[in-house]
Amino acid sequence: MPNYRSTGVKLIENSTPKADSFYIPAEWEPHEFTIMAFPPAQNWVDYGLNRARHEWATVANTINEFEPVLMAIDPDDFEVAKRLLSGSIELVEIPVNDGWSRDSGPIFLVNGNGERRVAGFTFNGWGAKFPPYDDDALLKARLCEYLDVEMYEIDLVLEGGGIVFDGEGTVMTTEQCLLHPNRNPGMTKSDVEAYFSDYLGASKTIWLDRGLEPDPITDGHVDGICAYAAPGVVLLHTTDDRNDPNYEICKDAKRRLQNTTDARGRSLEVIDIPLGERVAHIGFYIVNGGVIVPLAGDREQDDEPLAILRDVFPDREVVGVSGQTLAEGGGSVHCITQQVPKV
Repeated sequence: MPNYRSTGVKLIENSTPKADSFYIPAEWEPHEFTIMAFPPAQNWVDYGLNRARHEWATVANTINEFEPVLMAIDPDDFEVAKRLLSGSIELVEIPVNDGWSRDSGPIFLVNGNGERRVAGFTFNGWGAKFPPYDDDALLKARLCEYLDVEMYEIDLVLEGGGIVFDGEGTVMTTEQCLLHPNRNPGMTKSDVEAYFSDYLGASKTIWLDRGLEPDPITDGHVDGICAYAAPGVVLLHTTDDRNDPNYEICKDAKRRLQNTTDARGRSLEVIDIPLGERVAHIGFYIVNGGVIVPLAGDREQDDEPLAILRDVFPDREVVGVSGQTLAEGGGSVHCITQQVPKV
């Protein structure tokens, strides 16, 4: 487990969020601001560092039109980030190994008294694939120290992209990721569900089998295949191409979703979003009054997913941004953002 104490973060001991009446709210609930991390050179030279930084900056600047953004920036990259980012974005010098703040950043919890705390799950570099990752493992604690937010220390390895949730007690994940031997060797579904209950306030866990292929990095993150749009409403990537390995993966996911209920006992409405060749449009991020969607830059691939999302979110402005470099690096807009709920 990372040495969180070295950061000066205030750790909550001898208790759990469940015992303290904290839970994870839905992503569509109002945000105070969004947390992001500016991509350093470490893992991006082969993908095109400049392209990645411009794409990150475009996402941040677009979100900033809807709500404030806090950007964690490695001290070596501060000046280049400052040139690319809107002057109203808050820039914080914090060492980082990569820019996937959904996975390494803090997962915020709330209670009924207008308080926030953070679930400090362990980050191990997606199964130690991209060492070093020690700064990313400490990112949530360093941000908590900066923001003066207390944190629960949790030994379960979990990236934020490994779960989606409805804010009403339902959490969705994949067996492929959470039970992977490079994350939580020897753990059972019951073990993971107990963590979700104690540290996220979940009373129901819905298990999908796998995430989309190919996926050499996240080992099946659920946020790449499906997303909650509202309580009881799930968006799911699907494909009609029987030669695509994702055909059976998506078919199995849909069967599981249609044959379960959520924490409130509701059957789920499953809305299909066609799976494109270059980006996963389901990797959108909900902001105050808007939805930021990664695009392939090809109308044939982008138009239908955008139309579906505009139908699903009629009261929000659906805005497309380039997601091609993000996809090449193994992620999406959702993967580089982390919401801070308003209390």
